[in-house]
Amino acid sequence: MPKNKSINLLPQEEFEASTIGRVLKWATGTFRIIVIITEMVVMAAFLSRFWLDAQNSDLTDSIKIRSAQISAQGDLEKRFREIQTKLDIFKALALIPKPGDRVENVTSKTPTDVILSSMAVQENSMSIKGTASNELAIAQFASNLKNEPSFKKVELNSINSSEDNSGSTIFMIKVSY
Repeated sequence: MPKNKSINLLPQEEFEASTIGRVLKWATGTFRIIVIITEMVVMAAFLSRFWLDAQNSDLTDSIKIRSAQISAQGDLEKRFREIQTKLDIFKALALIPKPGDRVENVTSKTPTDVILSSMAVQENSMSIKGTASNELAIAQFASNLKNEPSFKKVELNSINSSEDNSGSTIFMIKVSY
């Protein structure tokens, strides 16, 4: 039987001895290593794709769940904002003095000698009509009203003697606030 003989067309001794031969041998060895490293990087990227896909899927599910939670809380948030707006309006209205408070403030400043017969309350002013036993009581009443910080202006509009009762004086005071 004939023996298998291998024939090498590049003689090794002469090939390795030349500069071109050494460069080609180095290049083929180096390129083989580069190809192996490149294949390893490609395989790592391919395998990491599965992990990245799983992460992407988990994040997508998490976003969907949180979006559903936010949507579910939308009605509550809307109602909360409406109530907050109503509370702000109520607070603003609560700061506005009521006519009853103003009337009570005037009556608390009234001396004992003064009897109030009528009060007309407008938006920015109030007219007070009353009778007093003497002018000193009217002056005291006007002074008490002027000392009230919530009243801007106090004017004594008229003062007359009473026709029915000769000892009393009828007066009219206008208060601006």
